[in-house]
Amino acid sequence: MASPPRIFAPARRLAARRRMLALQQVPDAPRYLMADMVDDVLDRLSFLRVEPRKALVIGDFTGMLAVGLGPGTESVEPARGFDEERPFASGGFDLIASLGTLDTVNDLPGALIHLRGALAPGGLMIASFMAAGSLPVLREAMLAADGDRPAPRIHPQVDVRAGGQLLQRTGFADPVIDSRSLDVRFSSLERLIGDLRAQGLSNVLDRAGPPLGKAALARARTAFAAAGEDGRTTERFEILTLSGWKR
Repeated sequence: MASPPRIFAPARRLAARRRMLALQQVPDAPRYLMADMVDDVLDRLSFLRVEPRKALVIGDFTGMLAVGLGPGTESVEPARGFDEERPFASGGFDLIASLGTLDTVNDLPGALIHLRGALAPGGLMIASFMAAGSLPVLREAMLAADGDRPAPRIHPQVDVRAGGQLLQRTGFADPVIDSRSLDVRFSSLERLIGDLRAQGLSNVLDRAGPPLGKAALARARTAFAAAGEDGRTTERFEILTLSGWKR
């Protein structure tokens, strides 16, 4: 069986998440993406009338979902040694919620298979992460910065169609795939970059582009500002949610 392509650097991914955990200790640290994912999971469970007795939460650095789910919830974090691309040490979970991590694993089908394997029969998996269509303004700013020689700055992302194919391929029953947009206004390119780092969304590509020089950074700032109005630029985040059951 062929190994999956190496798109992401595990060491860079680990470093980015560790930096995120440190930055989250700062008062008023941005966490709007995780807050949105947590609220969405709780809304889905309420709609489905699912009350898990044993749940696993992956990647929620806020701890909000575990509080919402109550006793019987275990929380794990990739920055602290949890690896989604390996079989889980424990299983029998009624619910597994993976938030904001699966978009940067090299073997996404394998990770989903491990999630399904850790569920009890009749258990539910919900996974949310950044999806295709995210950060269109930043992408254009980076293209403007690099000019005739564009470098890899933002990693490839999964869309709704590919998400559906993944759930079918990995054996989940009654799969549901959807995406939603979250628009956020920024006063500067630096503010956007700061928010991305604080939420673990910086570049973790195995072959990332070189740092921007002064002239390139100036072009990026100009392009980013030109995409806005009244001193603020709106950036879009697309959140993909995959859910399915183990029958």
